[in-house]
Amino acid sequence: MSTLAVQSKSQSTWALAGRRFLKHKLAVISGCYLIFICLLSASAPLFEFLLDIDANKANLFSRFTLPDLGAWLGRDELGRDVFVRMLYGGQVSLLVGLVTALVAATLGTIIGLIAGYRGGWLDAVLMRLTDSVISLPLLPLLIVLAAIDLSKTGLPETIIQSENISLYRIIFIVAVVGWTTVARLVRGAALSLRERDFVLAAQVQGASAFRIMSVHILPNLISPIIVATTLSIGNIILLESVLSFLGLGIQPPVASWGNLLTNAQELIFSAPWLAFYPGIAIFITVIAFNFLGDGLQDALDPKADV
Repeated sequence: MSTLAVQSKSQSTWALAGRRFLKHKLAVISGCYLIFICLLSASAPLFEFLLDIDANKANLFSRFTLPDLGAWLGRDELGRDVFVRMLYGGQVSLLVGLVTALVAATLGTIIGLIAGYRGGWLDAVLMRLTDSVISLPLLPLLIVLAAIDLSKTGLPETIIQSENISLYRIIFIVAVVGWTTVARLVRGAALSLRERDFVLAAQVQGASAFRIMSVHILPNLISPIIVATTLSIGNIILLESVLSFLGLGIQPPVASWGNLLTNAQELIFSAPWLAFYPGIAIFITVIAFNFLGDGLQDALDPKADV
């Protein structure tokens, strides 16, 4: 098959996937919402400049102010602007979800690809490791990992005292236990693909195992990896929110939707809107990622109707 024919087939495949995705209305709406919320969160410094405020500066004379032109979502218990803090919280929660999902997907892809292509004892060891991680109770494990005293881990003091250390810790501990789904998915597909004619032909021509896995097998796994990664982002945002709500996640002064919810729990009766905003943001964003993942799954399914 000529290079032009391969490119044409690839383009037609993605064009068909695009048309199938556009037929999934909830996925399209979810995708538009997620683009909007990402851009809105990224513009937090701009809103801070335009409104001439400091998101972390307390003003006790403006405590619990209701929404107005100066504070679009009102002010919290310290007189800070809730709207801008929600945007900064969105930056952190979305960053944790996206980065952790990518790290976990990369780790899972590497492990699954090696296990599926190599097979034998290596496959058995890696899959038993995967099964061991899956069998652990997720939330209690994350709570234990999040509660570890970093000063006893041997990390440099500059890193431990960093303002963003809680962010790095959440990304690390969730990624450490979040790779298993992608690993099993990739391993199963690799077991099938390694018996295909194009892989056998590459082996006969003397291609290395690394080249076969990276050039011949991995490109055929892109679609399921994208779907699995997208679906995992919502779960990761929920996990971050739960850990932050328990006081083991993102620590102030860094804002996230989870710790904004934590700060509002004692004010649920006197200022319920402080809990409503981060709660509804988490709910809608997680649902949107799930709908987007469902849409991508249908769109990238080669057996689906156009």
